[in-house]
Amino acid sequence: MEDPGPAASVTMSWLRQGRYFVAIGVLQWLLDWAVMVSLSHAGLGLPFANVAGRVSGALLGFWLNGSITFARDGSRPNGRHFARYLILWLANAALSTLSLVAIGNVFGLHGAWLAKPAVDGMLALSSFLASRYWVYR
Repeated sequence: MEDPGPAASVTMSWLRQGRYFVAIGVLQWLLDWAVMVSLSHAGLGLPFANVAGRVSGALLGFWLNGSITFARDGSRPNGRHFARYLILWLANAALSTLSLVAIGNVFGLHGAWLAKPAVDGMLALSSFLASRYWVYR
């Protein structure tokens, strides 16, 4: 069988990483959303409930993406990766929380719950690129 060459290898790497990133992202998001909805339904303010949800999802995502999606030669996430991930996470958490609070002020709590997938979806592409080229390198 003929070697596909470096261009095909890079494309396959993008596709593989993209598939894992999406699958892990779905798991992260489900945990994040469930925690946010549960805590806000229980009476915790939306900003605090959203941050708690994001922390839960972030810890899961950091480990799984570092161990599976962006791992190289059996490497595992380390302190340097975590420091970079924390910076990325803080920026995304701030954008997500500010967006959901603004949406909640206009459309109410249920509107914020429904908007969360769209808000987080918009942050996903930049997170993938930052993770691939900065966080786990």
